[in-house]
Amino acid sequence: MMNRYNRHIVLDGIGVKGQEKISGAKVMVVGAGGLGCPVLLYLAAAGVGQLGIIDFDNVEVSNLQRQVLFGESNLGLNKALAAKVRLSDLNSEIELRAYPERLTPTNAVNLFSKYDLVIDGSDNFATRYLVNDACIISGKPMVYGAIYKFEGQVSVFNKNNGPSYRCLFPVPPRPGQSLSCDSIGVLGVLPGIIGSMMANEALKIILDKPGILSGKMLCYDSRSATVSHFKITRSESGIQDIKSRGVQISNLDYHDACDLSPKEISAQEAIALDNAVFYDLREPHEQPRLDITDFKRVPMGKLGDHLELFDHDHPKILVCQSGIRSLNAVSQLEQYGVANCFSLKEGALALNQLIKFNYE
Repeated sequence: MMNRYNRHIVLDGIGVKGQEKISGAKVMVVGAGGLGCPVLLYLAAAGVGQLGIIDFDNVEVSNLQRQVLFGESNLGLNKALAAKVRLSDLNSEIELRAYPERLTPTNAVNLFSKYDLVIDGSDNFATRYLVNDACIISGKPMVYGAIYKFEGQVSVFNKNNGPSYRCLFPVPPRPGQSLSCDSIGVLGVLPGIIGSMMANEALKIILDKPGILSGKMLCYDSRSATVSHFKITRSESGIQDIKSRGVQISNLDYHDACDLSPKEISAQEAIALDNAVFYDLREPHEQPRLDITDFKRVPMGKLGDHLELFDHDHPKILVCQSGIRSLNAVSQLEQYGVANCFSLKEGALALNQLIKFNYE
């Protein structure tokens, strides 16, 4: 152990005892895709004693742009099984358990009960809500990550009475109200960045370190290399509801839906609204500037400090660079009782053909 994990052992705050905690940990990773691949690589390299990998999908050539566990020799193979082979070569000292099957309401709680924490690397709402609910019922913390084009999110749910994913998004978007998940695209390096952050949160949980992203969401924009945070409030009634009704196979939340919300609005629809007020959630340095009448700048991390700017009945159009921060802001403002908010689809750049841009 001394040679393999020497850089951990000599590190203040880990040492031999910390490495022993890592080696004794059991972590379930849901999905061996874009996010799951870097998570698995770094946790296996770190020496996490037991890693579970569940994924029913097979490796396709389009995966190789970002799913760095796999190569061309893995095409057509089940991802969980292929990941196990690759990780066994990376670290033969750890235990790897592959589950080449779909996560379902039937198997989720039983699987999660065997592990200390669960990492959600899924790419669809159906699985994400199922992971969240099964973690609540089994009492396991959940490391969450999501990616969208050039932006990503990281958080930790269900940790020490912290909020759950449903506290942020109580219900998923309805099927048929969003674009195809496969048609959106993603920057190849983004899953590596977000997945590494997720692995970092997992290690902090294992080592019981401060600063865990429980009760807050980290948002990263790869184009501007900016990071912002916002708070998430625990909904006790929502969590108790999941505990009381359990994971039901008939639950409509677990039916597939793509990652766009019905609370989004297109640029053309937003411009056509009467009395709409636009809010720029980006940081002051982000470009381009928007040239719109009755336009307000409220950085994402300071929403709760400026609720008076939202105290009216007009439609409120929340704008960020690509639409992911603004979607989170809608849910955050709803927690403060602010209604009639919409996230601008595709963000500020979607207004390019409709309004004048100012670059400073």
